[in-house]
Formats: sequence, structure tokens, C-alpha cells
Amino acid sequence: MNLQYLFLLLTTTYHIFASVKEKKQLPPGKLIDIGGYRLHLYSQGQGNPTIILDHSLGGIEGYFLIESLAELTKVCIYDRAGYGWSDRSSRKRTSKVIVYELDELLTKANIKPPYILVGNSFGSYNMRLYAHLFPEKVKGIVLTDGLHETAMLTMSLQIIALKIFFFSGFLISILGSLLGIIRFFGMCGVFELIKPELKKFPKETRDRVKKSFYGYHHWLTMAQEIWHIDDSGEQIKIANDFGDFPIVSIKSQTFFKPSIFSFFLPLKATNELRDKIHQDLSKLSTNYTEVQAESSSHFVWIDQPEIIIQAVKIILSK
Repeated sequence: MNLQYLFLLLTTTYHIFASVKEKKQLPPGKLIDIGGYRLHLYSQGQGNPTIILDHSLGGIEGYFLIESLAELTKVCIYDRAGYGWSDRSSRKRTSKVIVYELDELLTKANIKPPYILVGNSFGSYNMRLYAHLFPEKVKGIVLTDGLHETAMLTMSLQIIALKIFFFSGFLISILGSLLGIIRFFGMCGVFELIKPELKKFPKETRDRVKKSFYGYHHWLTMAQEIWHIDDSGEQIKIANDFGDFPIVSIKSQTFFKPSIFSFFLPLKATNELRDKIHQDLSKLSTNYTEVQAESSSHFVWIDQPEIIIQAVKIILSK
């Protein structure tokens, strides 16, 4: 048997047994049925209003933030359908579907408003739409290097090519996860090699987050969300006039930090897109505050999580 086939046999076998074992473990939060499938909701802290955090595309980074945020008030994070401990859903993975799933989840979990909504990257679409559809439930919004549809729907060819590149990578990773290769990379510290800032978080938390990436459903959901991201952009167009509603927007210093892993990416084009996005976000409300994450890439929740804490405090003070 060739060494590569032996390697794949070992990684796949180990992944199957590890996955079976993990499915028997209780999740950190609660699994709540919202109509034929369950979403995982995890809460910490006490107080009012309650912070509701929605993750980036493919991310479940709330686990890195929840303990710090819980020092301020009650915090709820949840895994969108297909991520983490949540079941997959056959429904289209667009912001409108996600927002109604979230509201059903919060209602069934008896999480009382008002809410402070924290939306990281793609999660900013969802939180803006939620605040538009349910304004009576929301005290304020924090957008962590958020997106705006005007720029996202008129991307340059370079950025479109980058989106296709990531979409292709997600599809390849579905196979990689089924063969146990993603789990092997995670166990060997490849995630931390690509993003060294992860090392500042406890190993237990990192392992909890990485386990989601080991499942094929995680990468399939990522592919579905990015495939439908233009649909989400069209849906969010109705959420552009918030009057004097408090919004705090965090802007990263750069989209990608220069490194050996990003040298082939269109850094200039992505930063130009980010600048246009933040110009458009600044028009959402007359009560708009921009906070600079001066040492951060797009992944503020890993590079400078303290900035998100600062932004939430601004909303709490209003």
C-alpha cells in the first residue's frame, strides 16, 4: 500500500472514531428545536440588556469572547445551522432565513429583550436585518469589521476571483474533513501556524472551536453561505436607515495582514473594498460611532478582542 493511501486510511479511521465519541459528549449550551432541527445556544453572565453575538462566515468565534463579555452583562452566542453543535438545515442559508431562525431560537429559549446585537463580518448582515425587523427588541448594534451590500454587490474582478477561490477552498475542505485531514491539521497546530494570535486563547477554547471545522457540515455550510451572499446582500438593502439608533462600527487596520499565507492575495483591492464598505456603514445612523482596531486584520475577534468589549461598553453607556 502506498504511503499516501495508508495516511488517508489512518486519518479517516481516526476521524470516524473521534467523531462518534464527540457526538456522545454534551454540548456546553442547550440544543433547542426551532421546527425540525436544533440550534445550539450558549449563555453566560447575568444582567440586562443581553448581548447576542452572531459569528462571521464559517466562524464560531463567540467562544473566544463570551467570558470577557459576560463580565459586562448576560451574553448569548449560538451556532448557526450547520456549525458547531447545531443541526444542519435544508433552508437556504441567507440572512433572512438566519434572522428568523435566531428570533425563533431566542423566543423558545425565553431570552428576553432588549438585546445588544454584535455581528462579526457576515454576522453584521444578520444583525442589521434583525434590528430592522425587530427594532423594539434591540438597544444597539456593534458591527465588527462589518459588510455593506453596496460595495459587496459591485465587487471588482479581483475580489470576485478571491470569492471564487475561497468558495473552491470550502468545497475541497468538505472532502478534506471527510478524510480526516482537517482534523489532522488541527491536531498538528496548523490553525495556530496560520493565525498565531490564536495561541493567546486557552487550549480548551481553541479545541472547542476547531472541532466544528473537523466536520464536513461546517465547510458545506460555509460554501452555502458564501454562494448565497449576494442574495443576503439584496435582502439587507431594506436595513439602511436607522435614524438615531446607536451603532458602533469597528474598522480593522487591514483586511489581511501581510504574511507568507497572504502574499498572493489582492491586499490593496480588499482594503479598498473595506474602505468603501465603512463609508457606507457610516451612513446607517446619525448615532454612529467608528472605533479603529489599529493592530487588527479583518479577524478583530482574534487580533484585538478587547476592541469588541470596548464597543459593547459604548452601547451600554447610551
